[in-house]
Amino acid sequence: MTIPAALIGAARSGSGKTTLTLGLMRALTKRGLRVAAVKCGPDYIDPAFHAAATKRPALNLDSWAMDEHLIADLVGHAMADADILIAEGAMGLFDGAPGGAAGSGASADIAALLNWPVLLAHDVSGQAQTAAAVLRGLANHDPRLEVIGVVLNKVGSPRHRRLCSEATESSGLRLFGALPRDDAQSLPERHLGLVQAGEIPALETKLESLAEFVEAHVDIDGLLARLGGMTPQVSSMQLVRQEQNRSQPPGQRIAVARDDAFSFFYPHLARLWRAAGAEIIFFSPLSDTPPPADCDFCWLPGGYPELFVGQIASAERFLRGLAHFAETRPVHGECGGYMVLGDGLIDQRGVGHKMAGLLGLETSFAQRKLHLGYRIIRLAEDHPLGSSDVLRRGHEFHYSTILREQGEPFAQCRDPYTETEIPSGLRNKLVSGSFFHLIS
Repeated sequence: MTIPAALIGAARSGSGKTTLTLGLMRALTKRGLRVAAVKCGPDYIDPAFHAAATKRPALNLDSWAMDEHLIADLVGHAMADADILIAEGAMGLFDGAPGGAAGSGASADIAALLNWPVLLAHDVSGQAQTAAAVLRGLANHDPRLEVIGVVLNKVGSPRHRRLCSEATESSGLRLFGALPRDDAQSLPERHLGLVQAGEIPALETKLESLAEFVEAHVDIDGLLARLGGMTPQVSSMQLVRQEQNRSQPPGQRIAVARDDAFSFFYPHLARLWRAAGAEIIFFSPLSDTPPPADCDFCWLPGGYPELFVGQIASAERFLRGLAHFAETRPVHGECGGYMVLGDGLIDQRGVGHKMAGLLGLETSFAQRKLHLGYRIIRLAEDHPLGSSDVLRRGHEFHYSTILREQGEPFAQCRDPYTETEIPSGLRNKLVSGSFFHLIS
């Protein structure tokens, strides 16, 4: 079984990929299509918006962190009960890093690997005919790709639209539409990107508005006709057989924190763990709920605990229950979850708050410094998350500063640009944590 698919790419971040992607996903869903949603790269915020737009689970694909078998397996399951697949690229179409498992992490790798055509979203603010030169370069840069057309974004006056449109079509690329400048279509942002989908009260209204915006300015019928006539991609039956090669879940019943403070949990991990027979039980620290006593592993994912630090510090049932859980069963925290496992966290006003006290860690959000990039990970010792002799891959993205990190390291890490490993994270008996997010 195969379905039409398209990857939405661009020359750079901020070109309008998310606006076009969400509007197109919701517009297709309103037409009665089952839309499989994909985010290229390690972004953990966009998939929640994709899921809201399509009313179906979304997933990440990352050619730097995932091997071809995992990518194929995930795509096969996503395609199995869908009518069309829409993927949103990350950053610029060809931006990535060296030494990847299946590629550089660039969106172009995913398109090439899965034979997906590329639809370019191009911001023409400050451009006119020059847009054609940029688009021609993007379309011809990589012979593995088939760029089927363009949607212009941030178009100004009718004259501006005409100049950009004529130049685009003269480059040999099909113009599928032009989105005018409209600040009302933007989504709210904060330090790690978009404000989370669950925090936007009027998200449904926003998605409906985006769908109407895209319907009004993009030739969706023409795009569907173009995609429907293309060579099918990957058979889902070919891909499911790879599932047996995936790593095992860290427990049989896994307690996962999930609320506005803990939401950066990769959808593909949940799917893989469930496929291996594990159960995932969600609980909310912000509701002062402890990890369920009948679970055998507790996972605190990343998120925005720095924005809710006072509420977490006063969640006595959660903190007591977490400490009790950790006496007999493993607890692991990623990024924000790691900070909560520490002794203390200083908020953006400089006020200190006592955290769980399970690791010798103190962090500050008042002293902000960006930490961003892929990580190659070697666990310091065997762990429910994997063996110490198997390299893992992940991603780090936070602004917090470490004031004190004392204890045995959880792992040794390096980035794609160096061979030098450095200690990362902490472990203390059954408790562990790190700033990197495991992807594979």
